[in-house]
This record gives sequence, C-alpha cells and structure tokens, in this order.
Amino acid sequence: MIFVTGGTGLIGSFLLRALRARGLAVRALHRGAQPTDAAPGVEWLAGDLLDTNLLRAALTPEVTHVFHCAGLVSYAPQDEDLLLNVNVQGTAAVVDACLERPGIRLAHVSSVAALGGPTASNRAAPNNAIRVTETATWDLGAAHSAYATSKYLGELEVWRGIAEGLSAVIVNPSVVLGPGDWHRSSTRLLRYAHQQHRFYTRGLINFVDVRDVVAQLLTLALDQPTLSAERYILSAEAVPLADFFQQAAVAMQRRPPTIAVPNWAAEVIWRLEHARALLTGARPLITKDTARAGRQPVVYAHDKVQSVTGLEFRPLAETLAWCAAELAANSTGSAAVIVS
Repeated sequence: MIFVTGGTGLIGSFLLRALRARGLAVRALHRGAQPTDAAPGVEWLAGDLLDTNLLRAALTPEVTHVFHCAGLVSYAPQDEDLLLNVNVQGTAAVVDACLERPGIRLAHVSSVAALGGPTASNRAAPNNAIRVTETATWDLGAAHSAYATSKYLGELEVWRGIAEGLSAVIVNPSVVLGPGDWHRSSTRLLRYAHQQHRFYTRGLINFVDVRDVVAQLLTLALDQPTLSAERYILSAEAVPLADFFQQAAVAMQRRPPTIAVPNWAAEVIWRLEHARALLTGARPLITKDTARAGRQPVVYAHDKVQSVTGLEFRPLAETLAWCAAELAANSTGSAAVIVS
C-alpha cells in the first residue's frame, strides 16, 4: 500500500496513475469533494494534512511508502502564515506519522526554492548563469520569499526525520509543466501565453515535465530502496522567458508576447499592485517575488539524479506540444503549471 498526500495536485494526480499502472494499492489524502476523474482504484481519504490523528490512521500496517506531494505555492504576502502551516507544519506532521511506523519509506516533494543559493563550488553555466547543485546552502542572511522559506523549513523537517532513523529521499523540482486545471492560480505561465498578452519579463525559467518528475520519483523511492538521506534536483533545462513564451504560444497557435518589460517598470508595477491589494483586499496580480523571479540567471543542474536513475528529461518543445494537445482535447480549456 502506498499513501500519497496532494493526490489532487498536478504531480500527485500523475503519480497516482503511475502507481496504479504498476498494480500497486494506493491510498490518497484529499480535501473538499472527492475527485471524480482520478486514477481508478485509488482509496480516497478525506481530511486535512494537519490532522495528526488522521495521518496516523492512514498509515496502516500494510503501508510501505509515503509520497508527500501536498504543498502550497503562493507569493502573495497574505499567504505567509498559510505557507508555514501547510509546507512546514504539514510536513512535520507527515514525518512524525512516518516515524511512528518503523520501516516506512518517505519520498518528499520539495522545490528548487529550498536550495537557497549557489555555493563557492558552483561554476558558471552558459550565458553567464549561476549553476546551482544539490550542495547549495541556505543563506540565513539573504532575502528569501515566504514560499522559499516555507519549503526550506519543510525540508528541514524531513532531515530531522532522517536523523531519527527515517528512510527518505527528497526531490527538488523546478517549474513543473503538465496538463491540469486551467483555472487554478498555478496556471499563470501557460494561461498567460494562451491569452496573447504583449509583454514579458526578461530572465530564465527552469522547467521539468510532470511525467519526468513522476518517473524520477518512482525510480528513487521504489526501485532504489537503499537510497536515503539524499536530495535530487529535477529540472530539464533553463530557457529565456522570451523563448518559453514564444514556443508556448506557437504550440497553442496563439500570438506570442513581443515587448520586454524593463526591470524598472516591473519594480513600479509590483509596488502599484501591492498598494492596490492593501486598499481593496484583492490578491496582487504580481508581487515583488514574481516580478524579480528569473532576473538573476540560474541553471539548476540535474547531473546527480541522472547519474543515479539514468533517466533523461524531455525537451521543452515536446512538453509544450503535449500540453497544447491536451488543452485542445479538453473542452473546458485546461493546462497547469506549478511554479516551484
């Protein structure tokens, strides 16, 4: 029996299908209404990630693995407390429940945001970008987004569990691309391209196909049971945002954005949005963190995970073509992006 948190999310939903395709029994946690379009044969458990009694009850003796995919992605200032509750306290609750069941193996989905920054050993990547590996350390004196901080602190909870004897691996995906709910807040990149906006910001975007995330997760957690106390970056490559929007628009047969927003204009816009949010209570369309995302060119290296699993990552063109085809086939118009 495999227990999955976040089974209704982008990564979790594809993971459920892959686990069922292997013939494995799967139990998944969900909030709200039970999913109707999920993988067949999944045993759904309704409840909250912070319900420690529920988590203990979910980890029955037949459960051998836990995939912790649940998490909140937000850069809105009003979500800071919620980020800590879900990404830190929720992860701590999962780790504690696993520790009460010796022999359970945990696979934790973190984020490249939890890596902090480059270390002295990082070398320059092409285009003068900074190359970040799993050895990057968190700079306590640097400015970090609330989301990045929550993912870092959540990862610390997993390392605590490992120190107490838990068998666990951690994956750090970059921007995860795949088909899903077009109307969720995490769809902004593909939705932005589909809506034919004229403007884009400069910078790099690191991405990974959701199918590759799932394949790497299964290989690390199920097929290599002796691996533990390791984290692995999951990222295919880094491309300029201009190229990303160009390819995404072409794949969806839309007009791509053509006007680059200078950095000073982005700084003005996020401040205006912040003021509007304070006055109206509405969620800002752009925040300081999203305005500055990708401005410092960073490439997240995937050498470590490829050396362990031998699995290749799909190129951007293939992923975007797949997303566009799924979007065209879905009458409601859906595609999803999780920004890690």
